[in-house]
Parts: sequence; C-alpha cells; structure tokens
Amino acid sequence: MGIFLAILAMAGCATKPPSKLDNICDIFRDKDDWYQDAAASRQKWGVPISVMMAFMHQESRFVAGAKPPRKQIWGFIPGPRPSDAYGYSQAKNSTWDWYKTKSGNHGADRDDFDDAIDFVGWYNHTTHQTNGIAKDDAFRLYLAYHEGHGGYKRGTYRAKPWLVEVARKVDRRANLYNRQLASCQDEFKKKGWLDWW
Repeated sequence: MGIFLAILAMAGCATKPPSKLDNICDIFRDKDDWYQDAAASRQKWGVPISVMMAFMHQESRFVAGAKPPRKQIWGFIPGPRPSDAYGYSQAKNSTWDWYKTKSGNHGADRDDFDDAIDFVGWYNHTTHQTNGIAKDDAFRLYLAYHEGHGGYKRGTYRAKPWLVEVARKVDRRANLYNRQLASCQDEFKKKGWLDWW
C-alpha cells in the first residue's frame, strides 16, 4: 500500500504541460517561472524566445517526459521507438551528452524545462556558428535541428517534403509567438525578468 501511495505522489508531482499552447502569453502566465528560464537562454545564446518556444511546441507540446511514438508491428503490436529522443526538446542521448560537455551544464536533465530551453538555445547557436543560419530564421534552424548540422549542409531535407512543411509550420508559430509576446512582455518585465528579445 505504501509503494502505491508513493507512486501516486510522484505522479502528482509531474509537471503538467500548459493548458493553452497557442498563445505564448498564456503559456508564461500558466508557468510563471518559464519566462525567466527562456529569457536566460535568450541572453546566453542569442536565440529569440519565440523561436525556442516554437521548437519545443513542435517537439513535445511542452510534455516533460515526451518520447517518440512506438512503431506498430503488423499494425497493432507496439514495437520499438524510432529513437532515444526524450523530453521537452526531444534531444537524443548522444546530442544531450554533447550539449552537457560543451555547455558545461553537466547536471542537465531533458525533462527539466530550464535545461531543455537552454539546450534549444545552445543547439541553435551552434547551428548559427556551423551553418551560418540567422538566429531568428526558425525555418532553416528547424531543418538543421531535425537533420543535424551535417545533414543540413548536405541538404538531406530536400528529399523530405513533409519535413519542409513541418519547418514552415514551426516558422509560422515562431512569428505568431513573437507577435503575441510583444503584446504582453511588459507584464513579465514588471516582475524583474530579463528582456524577451
């Protein structure tokens, strides 16, 4: 009985995703410490908050323990997952280890929002350095995020029209989030938080 109650208590502590995902102002009102985390990543890596948040929306819908869906065997038997991607940013094990080594954030966890948003900022900063993509170009940054820096350079996304469409969707959301954040940034600044842009 005690073990069952402990499991229930742990489940209750799990971070719930924001209730409204289509408005960045509502997201930051719902999760009032997330803006500060996002602003800190923006200050460190130079990637707009709207871009980083659009990436996380696409990757996990802000679900802390998100994993890729399992492949189906014969259409109904759950099979293996296509990758070991995990968390808000859907970073793979090897990429996350690379981030921890290069950023110095050695204790980072993929299911902690502050670490995940820092990872997204760091990865896009690295993309900017490696591939020369502007830090506010959500479309091309997302292609490199999905394909990796080498894959982007080789143009592997050109054979994936579905991915190009997803990158366009991420770009549209980044622009939407940017407009929305411009309308509510003052309420977050009044709390003494960092500038959003």
